[in-house]
Amino acid sequence: MRFFLISDNVDTEVGMRLVGIDGVVVHEKDAFLNALEDALQDPNIAIILVTTKLVELAPQIISEIKLTESRKLIVEIPDRHGTTNIGEAIDQYVSEAIGVKL
Repeated sequence: MRFFLISDNVDTEVGMRLVGIDGVVVHEKDAFLNALEDALQDPNIAIILVTTKLVELAPQIISEIKLTESRKLIVEIPDRHGTTNIGEAIDQYVSEAIGVKL
């Protein structure tokens, strides 16, 4: 089982490649969804890393896949150009899930 990166940033892709993680760089929603579908279909990929900007292109689809996909793990990763605070995003997800503001 291996990791796979779907990134909107060449720098992130190069950095991951240096540690042995293959990936693709996409900038549009359709290209992102195609790359995601290809990664989901590959039986050798266990963990799909996706940059924050790409997750923001299709948040509902990513959430649905996370809830229904039992054999793949999708992990949102910030890149050096990202402005989103991951801690705040996690707080928001938990608050929505349990209905209590943290």
